Amino acid sequence: MLALRARTCQSPAWRDELAAAFTSGPDLLRHLDLDPESLPTPLLIRPDFAIRVPRSFAALMRPGDAGDPLLRQVLPIATEHAPQPGFTTDPLGETAARTAPGLLHKYQGRVLLLVTGACAVHCRFCFRRHRQDAEATARHQLGAAIARIAADGSIREVILSGGDPLLLDDGDLARLIDRLTTIPHLRRLRVHTRLPVALPSRVDADLCRLLAGTRLQALIVIHANHARELGEGARSALALLGRHGIPVLNQSVLLRGVNDAPERLARLAERLFASGALPYYLHQLDPVHGAAHFAVSDERAAGIMNDLRARLPGYLVPRLVREEPGRPAKTPLL
Repeated sequence: MLALRARTCQSPAWRDELAAAFTSGPDLLRHLDLDPESLPTPLLIRPDFAIRVPRSFAALMRPGDAGDPLLRQVLPIATEHAPQPGFTTDPLGETAARTAPGLLHKYQGRVLLLVTGACAVHCRFCFRRHRQDAEATARHQLGAAIARIAADGSIREVILSGGDPLLLDDGDLARLIDRLTTIPHLRRLRVHTRLPVALPSRVDADLCRLLAGTRLQALIVIHANHARELGEGARSALALLGRHGIPVLNQSVLLRGVNDAPERLARLAERLFASGALPYYLHQLDPVHGAAHFAVSDERAAGIMNDLRARLPGYLVPRLVREEPGRPAKTPLL
């Protein structure tokens, strides 16, 4: 059984690294030799969505650069509390899509299983930034969700999400996978995670063997928005997944001041592919309250994509999409 095999596969090193993450904006700025007064927008000292940045991710940021695109993704700024018409706390209507505690059934043939509310890094544009507490207990209520999956023969794929599912210890993750493998109509297990990028020490041989050792076809979908996120640690983690035969796709979000330029997206695509990951989706920003300052217009997004297609072979060009509540699939924007 996977659960038995994984009992000794826990990695205290990544847990220790997670515990040492930055949880204060001023502390992170001091680490980067930045004065809060040098920021183009004032720092938000008491954000309602707490800061969390692993030190390995912070090490990829440029010291002294207040406009660093990696820093911009995680630093709370006062703009988050400005009025934001059209931006809500549940932009994807996930409350309506919940069919059991921790289970979202939005698209035909696949479901999202929210196994934890915790993340290793708190991205300021996260579409669940207002819902972490609501989902934090989902992992303790998964019996009803798994029963619902087992009763619906149309479901072929389970997507583990959260939070970040790889914040489960190997033993907990293995026991969950064991339960899913007993459902005969399931074929695939997809894991949506930022950890290979934000906390690459989480990806070790034990985890890879766990994912590769199930009868379900496992694949990983990571989240990187900028080429510099793929440092040595992330590239090693992706290479390890590849050696175990686990396909890796990448989802990005189009973010103003981070990657809203064709040359930046082209560098990201090239580095992803060189690291063993295939560009998959480029999402237009979900309109979550607190993230309006990241928004890029559809017209500008289309121009960026046209330029990107001219720079890259087709297999390196992600699909530009928007996710909208109630739609049967993601909406292509080109």
